[in-house]
Formats: sequence, C-alpha cells, structure tokens
Amino acid sequence: MPSNYKVLADGKIKAWVKGVLFEEQAQNQLHNIAMLPFIHKWIAAMPDVHKGTGATIGSVIPTIGAVIPAAVGVDIGCGMQYWLTRWTASDLPTNLSAMHDRISAAVPNGRSDNGGTNDRGAWGTPPEEMFDAWQPLARAYLDIVNKYPKIHHSRAINHLGTLGTGNHFIEVCLDEQDRVCVVLHSGSRGVGNRIGQYFIALAKEDMRKWFINLPDADLAYLPEGTDHFTHYVTAMTWAQEYARVNRDMMMRTVANVMLLLMPDPLFKTPATVDHPIVIDCHHNYMTRERHYGHSVLLTRKGAVCAREGALGIIPGSMGARSYIVRGKGNPESFNSCSHGAGRAMSRTEARKQFTVEDHKRATEGVTCRKDKDVIDETPGAYKDIDKVMEAQADLVEIVHTLRQVVCVKG
Repeated sequence: MPSNYKVLADGKIKAWVKGVLFEEQAQNQLHNIAMLPFIHKWIAAMPDVHKGTGATIGSVIPTIGAVIPAAVGVDIGCGMQYWLTRWTASDLPTNLSAMHDRISAAVPNGRSDNGGTNDRGAWGTPPEEMFDAWQPLARAYLDIVNKYPKIHHSRAINHLGTLGTGNHFIEVCLDEQDRVCVVLHSGSRGVGNRIGQYFIALAKEDMRKWFINLPDADLAYLPEGTDHFTHYVTAMTWAQEYARVNRDMMMRTVANVMLLLMPDPLFKTPATVDHPIVIDCHHNYMTRERHYGHSVLLTRKGAVCAREGALGIIPGSMGARSYIVRGKGNPESFNSCSHGAGRAMSRTEARKQFTVEDHKRATEGVTCRKDKDVIDETPGAYKDIDKVMEAQADLVEIVHTLRQVVCVKG
C-alpha cells in the first residue's frame, strides 16, 4: 500500500492527516520542532495530531544527541491496557449501572481537595497490594529524589492503582464477537508530573545559561552526555515503569469487582496472537530505537509503537468505537500510529458548544457519567475515529473493533 502522508516544511514533516482536521497551530508547532538541529530525518505527525504544550500531541520525534523533556510531557508513560475475558455479552448484568458505580468506587478517580490529603482520586491508606507493587519501584525512586529532592512526591504510593482525571478512563467493552474486554487509559499520575515539570524547567534553565534561543521555550532540550540528560532519562524510564504498574494494579482491582458481578472464571486461555489476554502500550514516552541506519532517541508524544506485528490499542472517544490494531512497520512513520481520535477542539470550546442533552444523545447506550462536568470529554469534542483510522491504513491493520458499554471517568 502506498504511503498516505502529506509532506510539509520541505520534507521535514510527514503528516498522516488526509481527511482529518490538521489545525494551523499544530502545523506551526510541528514546524518549530522540525527545525531543531538534532532532528533525525523528519517529524511524523499522526492523524490524531493537535496542538499541545511544548510539543504537538500526535507527533513522533526522532532525535540524535538530545531529548526534549516537554515533548515527552508531564504524564510520562501514559498509555493503554486491554484485558480480554472469557465472558460474552450474555453474561453481563441487565443493569450496568451497578458495575459502573462499583468500579468507580473501587478505583480512586477524579481530583478534590486540590490534590491534598482528602483527594478522592488517591488512596487515603493504600491497600496492601499497592504497597507490594511499590516495593520494586521504591529503591530507584529514592535514588532519583536523593539527586533531586524537589522531585519528591509525598503521595507517590497513594496514586498507585488510581485513574486520574481528564481523558483517562476505564471501559468495559464488547468486541465484534460480543466478547467482554476491559480497556483503561492512565499514566504516571502526580509523581510523573513532578518529574516532567522539574526537568522541563531544568532544560529551560540550561538554555538560558548557554544563551540558546529557541522558537518556543518549551522546546528546551538536554544534550546527551550531560548529567542532566542522564538523570532525566533515568527518572523518565522509572516513571514509565510506574505508569505500567499503575495500569496493572487498576486492572486487578477492576477484575475483582467484575468477579463479584459475573460468572467465573475471568480469563480466556490460551492466549494467541489474534486474541491476547493482555496488551499494554505507552503513548507518551521516549525510547531508543534504530531508524534509517542510526540509533535514535524516539519520542512518541501521543503515539503508539506500530512496528510490524506489534499489537496496540487506539481508543475512540466516549460513545465511539475503539480498536485493537496490529502494526505494519511503516518506516516513514518510525513504526508508529495514532494513540486515539485526538481532540477536535479545546476543553473550553467543548463546554461552550455542547450541552448535557447533546452529551446524553452522543453517549446513548453507554453507561457513563452524563453530567456537565464531563462535557469537555463528549464525543463531539474529538475527531471522528473512523476517519482517523482511514488516514493511517498504511500504518496499522484492525484486529478487533470494540464498543463501550460502561465508561468510568474521573
């Protein structure tokens, strides 16, 4: 299949955006990144591309000799997890409200008390299993905060196994065979945010110290070989692992809730390539990969690894389809695909444009919140997921199509 991208900035940007919104602000932001001297080949823009803070969401940034902390962002390791169960639609209770409410009660979500001790989105006293999950992370975290005490987050363990806010969610879905699966979206919570914010500020300070002027201050970078680079990569890699463990622990909590409401046992076995039990993938992260003959630092800012044969998760918005995909290993996208539908408008604009009644109509058939505080996440605030999938047909193939029946948001 021929490549389906548009070429911009004299070949410095390749954008898989045919048939989808590609706002001017995002284009300008991508241009600023592409002009940096350490970019390898070009920037790849995914069809869910939209303006972000520092770097464009839905972008794949290959660099040699430097990393941009703001491109990785502050929700380091944010990503998706999918579990396939043995249940089918006929096993689900007729009234799904109890399942929604029990999952929402079992997994701390949202935010209150300005994130303080009474925050409903954190554990007051974490369950024993969260302490057990924290132990393998604890020593490396102590090493990080000993070097940079301001990174310390007193509630790192209280956030483990919790959802967060915004576009983070837990969903019970049905695939095209009416099999029940669980999909969730979350990242490294407050501790990852603290790491990201600290090193973004540190990179900006270094730019000022070295009299380096950038088209956007948020593109401040850390050169490879410096202590700041080494320490950032160590802290960022730790946060990515925290994010993965966070998703694991939430899934275990959800499974325990569902076992109370559904017949036993939970999992379909054995796993196969087409029907895996579990898929987990980051979509805000940096990793070392080899592309076009060079070892590069590849930052996926709202993008998923789509190397040949790799399985990934591309969610739609509330009330829209989601997809399990298999990567085609397209080298021009640096083996990447979109991480979701991508916002079509800001949260502020969505609140102005849509009403609670609009949201109720758009999420008909999905048991979820239907109040004014979730309007900024209504389906109309996002791009059409089917058009997004069409725009990246040369990057992934669809393995399973999922439809939500329960959606929990903070």
